[in-house]
Amino acid sequence: IADALQVNSSLKSLNLGFNRITDVGAQALAGALRVNTTLETLEINDNPITDVGAQAIADALQVNSSLKSLNLGF
Repeated sequence: IADALQVNSSLKSLNLGFNRITDVGAQALAGALRVNTTLETLEINDNPITDVGAQAIADALQVNSSLKSLNLGF
């Protein structure tokens, strides 16, 4: 999914809640967020993401200008 996000130019909302995404997955998503310019909403709630994965996403948000809503809730 992260690879597809890097080249996707139409998806605006993605719900990946309750998908057992770990820090490795969060880091992959963070890489995609660095280059994706269309995603506006990302739901990754209720996944076993720790501070490591959350920090990777936070770092990616420093360069992402399209994401308006992010749900990391548990």
